[in-house]
Amino acid sequence: MASAVDIYRFSRLESENDIKNFDCGDQDLNDFFIYKSLLFTQNLLANTLILNDTDNTVAFCSLLNDKISDIETDKNLWRKIKKDIPHRKHFRNYPAIKIGRLAVSIIYQGSGIGSEFLSTIKQLIINNNPLSAARFLTVDAYPEAIQFYIKNGFRPLLNEYRSRTMPMYFDLITLI
Repeated sequence: MASAVDIYRFSRLESENDIKNFDCGDQDLNDFFIYKSLLFTQNLLANTLILNDTDNTVAFCSLLNDKISDIETDKNLWRKIKKDIPHRKHFRNYPAIKIGRLAVSIIYQGSGIGSEFLSTIKQLIINNNPLSAARFLTVDAYPEAIQFYIKNGFRPLLNEYRSRTMPMYFDLITLI
């Protein structure tokens, strides 16, 4: 059975023509995608990946560089992270790619397409990243999205919210 990501057009946002009808139910996310995502791409601040059907954008995800740092991480968790990395490679920071924004159209919410899209992005990062390495995928999850990220293998970086989000991470080495 073909996955939804195989059925729809998966690509990198390159022009205004790639932005189709979209409403995820969150005005901030809608506005970012429609009005700012292409500017972020053009200014080398974030790359946006999109999933389109004929008439609509099904989902989008903006990715940018990040790091996991010993200063910004719960101390017990930092020890666990370091334990999984060979001793000779212990640093105070580890490279990451951050999900700046991820949203699924209301039309497709609850169908599992968000998890399929996220899984495709994880595979893309580990299989097609010839210029720069990243050990982790991070996100500052809104409270209503935390369970989605936990279901997709992410873990909290802190024991508390930072501002109005929860910093979370996924260890990409688990996919290799």
